Amino acid sequence: MQGDAADTTSWPRRATGVLLGCPSAALSALYLLLAAAVLGPFLLWPRTRPYAVPGLLSGVRRLAALERARRSAFFGDRFPRHYRADDRRVLRYLAVRSGGGLVAGVVLGLLGFGLALAVLLVGGVLRGSLGWEELATQVLLGGVLLFLAVQGLFSLAALDARTARECFGPSEAELLRRRITELADSRAAVVQAVDAERRRIERDLHDGVQQRVVALAMLIGRARRGLDRRQDPERTEALLRQAHREAQGVLTELREVAWRAYPSALDTLGLEEALGGVAERCAVPLRLRYEVAGPLPEPVRTAAYFVVSECVTNAAKHSAASAVSALVERTAGVLTVRVEDDGTGGADPAGSGLTGLRGRVAALDGTLHVHSPAGGPTVITAELPCA
Repeated sequence: MQGDAADTTSWPRRATGVLLGCPSAALSALYLLLAAAVLGPFLLWPRTRPYAVPGLLSGVRRLAALERARRSAFFGDRFPRHYRADDRRVLRYLAVRSGGGLVAGVVLGLLGFGLALAVLLVGGVLRGSLGWEELATQVLLGGVLLFLAVQGLFSLAALDARTARECFGPSEAELLRRRITELADSRAAVVQAVDAERRRIERDLHDGVQQRVVALAMLIGRARRGLDRRQDPERTEALLRQAHREAQGVLTELREVAWRAYPSALDTLGLEEALGGVAERCAVPLRLRYEVAGPLPEPVRTAAYFVVSECVTNAAKHSAASAVSALVERTAGVLTVRVEDDGTGGADPAGSGLTGLRGRVAALDGTLHVHSPAGGPTVITAELPCA
């Protein structure tokens, strides 16, 4: 972490970083002054401002990258690799950094001047040209000024570290707070997704299977009464054939409910075969590209399956799509699942289905992106760490 790395850095290395920060601050201040002189009129005029701002920010970001490298090399700071601060924050950092670095340079110059005076003072003592009273006064005054200078350097170093963390990435405490919030949100989303899945299974059983079982029981009852009364054997046989067909339909629907809850093929045959089953059951043509070598962790495999299954189901039910394509590939320790349909678009990222998927993916530290403009196409991309 940032603080731990900084604490283990040797003080000569940190002192070198402070010394190098003075010329880098002077360079930043010089750039800001020249940019203000050259680009100032263009920045003030609204019509030319959009053209002048990129030129200003280009140099600002290069100088900020130099400062970031200095902090990493001499102070051991480790910032988030992919974090990118906004332009205003970077400009503010460079302004504060140039001012603080120039002040630090002045303080270091005064310390050097004080050291030269101390050498002259020692020479005067050795030559006997300096009395004890005057020596005591000079030592007391020099000690106070030295204390103030050292405290000023420590404060400027702390300001440099704080502004660097604010610009180049969140602090350790902020990262920890964000992580706790993400974990709490993902846990709540997983609980909600599980509850929604339970309600869906209960609804499928109640509205589908249960009704068909009731109809099957009625058919068998009518056939039994016909057998007991020994009347109209042809009608009784027709009722038994109808009951047999109904029983087959009930078994088929039970298999569908079980498959939607969790397909056994996912454990026995793997993700590719399970997705092949989704393609067979899909109401619209599904073109599947599976480019994964080797086994996947079970949680990642399960999440990838449900991403494809839910997206394909939504495309068939809600988007009036005529074709769906799905891509599953693993690159650099990340499993990417991309589902695209040619439907009407307009998918709601806050809908119950996509919200449940987002929670399932977030529980694995993954991300889910939804792009569904009006008129289509809808593209849903999930990225799941699987290193």
